[in-house]
Amino acid sequence: MDIKKEKFRKIAKIEGYSFLILLFIAMPLKYVAGILIATKIVGMIHGALWMGYLYMQYEASNEQKWNIKFNIFTFLMSIIPFGTFYLDKKLKESH
Repeated sequence: MDIKKEKFRKIAKIEGYSFLILLFIAMPLKYVAGILIATKIVGMIHGALWMGYLYMQYEASNEQKWNIKFNIFTFLMSIIPFGTFYLDKKLKESH
């Protein structure tokens, strides 16, 4: 059973949504509407989720015995908008 992989998929989706909220809602609120607190709040939440993403990537990698190439890929998907959703598709296919 791939418990850590499934937890990683869940945190990846949540982290992906938080990244999109940061980019497409909080940042426009800051730079267009002048609401500076938007990026502070969403940014802190996203940062905590990203740290959780990295931790669960480590855990899932140990469970699944991912190679360094796939680990780099999973990291890169966390810093590209919509990347975690593409990653989820890849993880689902490998199941």
